[in-house]
Amino acid sequence: MAKYSKKVIEKITSLIKEDSYTIAEICLKVGISERSFYNWQKNSAEFADAIKRAEEEFNSLLVVEAKKSLMKLVKGYTVQEKKTVTADTGKKDEHTGKPIVKVKEHSVIEKHYQPNPTAIIFTLTNRDPDNWKNRQENNFTGDITLKSELEKLSDEELETIIQNGKVEHESSPDKA
Repeated sequence: MAKYSKKVIEKITSLIKEDSYTIAEICLKVGISERSFYNWQKNSAEFADAIKRAEEEFNSLLVVEAKKSLMKLVKGYTVQEKKTVTADTGKKDEHTGKPIVKVKEHSVIEKHYQPNPTAIIFTLTNRDPDNWKNRQENNFTGDITLKSELEKLSDEELETIIQNGKVEHESSPDKA
């Protein structure tokens, strides 16, 4: 079991910065218990601050990468796919025993991915909400009157509504 040290703190913070590991995964990789992790975080301001800074750094990196990916989806992008076709020569490598293959063909294909409409809508509704709204507005003019028919119900029926949330009339098909 690892003891509290600068080296352990550095290992923990580097794991936090590089990926979205859970606390349990980090503790397993570093060789400490989760209880130790939480105790250190509670009792050591230095450790708590280091963890907080590492999480902030990871989140900042994540935001940057998400923005780059969103930009690609909004603009569209092109990728090159490389393909190699091989044929078996019937011979085997004397050291490894693996078949020796002969390259028959190399090809490079460019694929273009169109802009993603969902990404475009997301970007416009969040970046320019005054002009791109993802909601409907209902504007009513005039007077609005609410009509209640509770006055027509008996005290018994009102009590039933309060207790059950519904009225059961004698003519109700629910009663058998």
